[in-house]
Amino acid sequence: MHPPAISLNDYSYDLPDNRIARFPLAQRDQAKLLVYQRGQIHDHTFAELPALLPEGCSLFFNNTKVIPARLYFQKASDQHEAGALIEVFLLHPVLPNNIISQAMLAIGSCSWQCVIGKQKKWKPGIVLQKTVQVRAHTVTLYAELTDREQKLVTFRWEPADLPFADIVEASGQVPLPPYLKREVTEEDKPRYQTIYSKQQGAVAAPTAGLHFTGQVLENLQQRGILLNYLTLHVSAGTFQPIKEEIIQQHPMHSEQVVITQENLHSLLNADKSVIAVGTTSMRTLESLYWYGVQLIKEGDTHFFVRKLSPYEYPEEALPDAKTSMAAVLQYMQQQEMESLVGETEIFIFPGYTFRICQGLVTNFHMPTSTLVLLIAAFIGEDWRKVYEHALANRYRFLSYGDSSLLLKKD
Repeated sequence: MHPPAISLNDYSYDLPDNRIARFPLAQRDQAKLLVYQRGQIHDHTFAELPALLPEGCSLFFNNTKVIPARLYFQKASDQHEAGALIEVFLLHPVLPNNIISQAMLAIGSCSWQCVIGKQKKWKPGIVLQKTVQVRAHTVTLYAELTDREQKLVTFRWEPADLPFADIVEASGQVPLPPYLKREVTEEDKPRYQTIYSKQQGAVAAPTAGLHFTGQVLENLQQRGILLNYLTLHVSAGTFQPIKEEIIQQHPMHSEQVVITQENLHSLLNADKSVIAVGTTSMRTLESLYWYGVQLIKEGDTHFFVRKLSPYEYPEEALPDAKTSMAAVLQYMQQQEMESLVGETEIFIFPGYTFRICQGLVTNFHMPTSTLVLLIAAFIGEDWRKVYEHALANRYRFLSYGDSSLLLKKD
């Protein structure tokens, strides 16, 4: 199956600046909730979500935790110029290894690929440093640009017996999305984080989950809705605009995912709808299907889903979802792995056939973004109807905005 030709202009809409939610609501679950099903749209509040979900469905949450990935170092002044403020934005760990959860536990030193602000001011051989307070410890953090081309920064700290997670927590800033166009406030630290976040490593929040409260989760369980947690560490690439005329040429970002045997058992036992909380959970679940296909068809155990993998197989040659999930579970059991770390750059756009997900909880996304393409792939041309309704009814947009529940036409 070949990817269809797509005009990006067909996935644009006019988003007035005053519709972008620059700050969160005082109460998470008081956001508006647009419910779409079978072409019909209804308005609710997010607190009502448990009563609006299909009976017996399974929800899949992304439990990644946003790290304060934006680090600032004041370069020392010299006789020629005042010291510049250099920004180091953590992207991907390289050493001691590339598994984010392990890299965050590194002791003494580690290396990350970074985005660097004012890199020209960071001359070769210059080691930047700053002092931070980590609980009762005064820590000196050093940063050296060890590979300028790859933007590889090596960090070390003294005393060295603290994990990198503690250093980042004490010295970094919350990496708010660039389109918010404002300074970070104290309120952002808890609010740009889901209440169930657990696995450190994201540089952007899985924002569909920001609306959940303890009460909403409790009400979901009382209704018999199954709650499942998987991990996709959201990367900065999620904000990268599409610039190519042929959208398939967009350099889709790769993100690290972690799935468990428990996730697979839940999917294999799910008799009713599987609903993803957020596009990141949806991309993880759909990637899991394609990893199963990879195991079945190619015997390739390396969990990496390329951006156009879903469009490379003839439909009649593909297994059903349960067969694919069973293949992944069998592989994990054979290898005695409770969890499996992989990478996905899956690109979901109109023409994609969904294999796992029958529903999606999500916010409202930027025009002509990869996420709007995903929404259009999921509910077809009605995506425009949904967005027009949201604009006409004063919904708040983007990361701190309102929410929607999209259910497929079945």
